[in-house]
Amino acid sequence: MLPEFLGEFRAQLEPYKLDYVRIQATPLQPGDSLALTQSKFLGTPFLPVGTPYPHDVIVRPMVLLAQLNFAEVPPLAGYPTEGVFQLFISSTEWENADPKDYRILFHPDSTVEAQTDFSFLTPALYTELPIYKEHSLAFSRETEYGGATDCQFTPDFGGKDYYEYQETLPQEQQLELDRYCYTTGHKIGGYAFFTQGDPRNYQANRQQDVLLLQIDTDTEIEWGDSGVANIFISPESLRAKQFDAAWFTWDCC
Repeated sequence: MLPEFLGEFRAQLEPYKLDYVRIQATPLQPGDSLALTQSKFLGTPFLPVGTPYPHDVIVRPMVLLAQLNFAEVPPLAGYPTEGVFQLFISSTEWENADPKDYRILFHPDSTVEAQTDFSFLTPALYTELPIYKEHSLAFSRETEYGGATDCQFTPDFGGKDYYEYQETLPQEQQLELDRYCYTTGHKIGGYAFFTQGDPRNYQANRQQDVLLLQIDTDTEIEWGDSGVANIFISPESLRAKQFDAAWFTWDCC
């Protein structure tokens, strides 16, 4: 709900309203396991028989960092309602966020026969990753009206931008505005959060790209110094399920 003190800007903020899916990530306990097709951070991937396993430039197996089974995700306009999306990263070069150091896959049918032998994924591949434990994922559909660090959120608060307007508020309202417009946490869609700045600001052809997945720092997740990772894709590529057009980025304080 829009904070009461923002009521005078309601008409302006309404067009920024976006639905998104919040992700609750829970580290697995010893002995727990997830099915190949389940949504997860880390863990064993769903990979159809005949699909080559992703490798990095020195032919070392990449590691599954995130898997979303869209059949488990509440429906979100423009996003798939089925199929398995995956982000694989190089176990040692992921910090570069270079396209050669990660791989994004999408499998439209999660009912086909899957590979089961992943014995080549040795513990040594997991020692330098930003996610420390396998997580199960739960989803809830929610709504937000803006994201303070997102380049697609450009309201005019009586001639002031977000931060100029915030400085005019009492401290309690400043904090409430931050809680309302700092779109932190794990999520699908909605507004993205950054600790440094929105990289789409510097790439004219990507300024309309939408947030596909955000993975934030958490109890067992650490992107550098309390950072955050994001995957973006153009609305056209998302509708067409052309996930090879998606791109990965991350930043930290």
